Amino acid sequence: METRTDEIADGIFRFSTYVDRAGLGFNQYLVQAEQPLLFHCGLRGLFPLISSAMARVMPISRLRWVCFGHVEADELGGMNDWLEAAPEAQVAFGAMGCAVSVNDLASRLPRPLKDGDVLDLGSRRVRYIATPHVPHGWDAGLLFEETTRTLLCGDLFTRMGEVPPRTSDDIVGPAFEAEGEYLATALTPRTAPTILALTNLAPRVLALMHGSAFEGDCNQALTDLARGYDLRLKQALG
Repeated sequence: METRTDEIADGIFRFSTYVDRAGLGFNQYLVQAEQPLLFHCGLRGLFPLISSAMARVMPISRLRWVCFGHVEADELGGMNDWLEAAPEAQVAFGAMGCAVSVNDLASRLPRPLKDGDVLDLGSRRVRYIATPHVPHGWDAGLLFEETTRTLLCGDLFTRMGEVPPRTSDDIVGPAFEAEGEYLATALTPRTAPTILALTNLAPRVLALMHGSAFEGDCNQALTDLARGYDLRLKQALG
């Protein structure tokens, strides 16, 4: 395995490792600023690869914020390794997730975030968007980098297979192919409205955890994803 590095927006780097046995790529995103931020920690076993990739972009010791979308091994498996490598770093995560999981799991107490809270990174601002049960558990949330209008959207639009770092091709069809395989999304009356509300951010880039960074019509992609889940809910209810 190897970890590939690509700058997918100004000052935002994607570290991507394709794991053949899983049939998935696993991505982490570094937001460079006076207080650099990492979104997704990666699986613990991938920490040597990911940290080596980051070290080629900046010293790991400069890392100030460690974030992720929900509590799951590929999101926070390497969390405490990052905290050890970056002594000034602190985890920032949704208040609910901190209370039920991360206060106990992290080697240093995290900073709890409420919906709409902003992390001022200096030259960048990153806003926390709470998205309970979208796509998974009640602790789910996303980050929005306001300068580049990049939505760090976690497991939304998950795509199977090895993909290029950037794309403007369809990401909705492949997302529902993956959904049919994994059934990973909590299907509730709030699923579609929560996704649709993300269009209010008017993102320019969708930074996927399992897939390419999308540079096409982001609001249309979000709208189509929301409509697809709404249709699935209606079909499930008969």
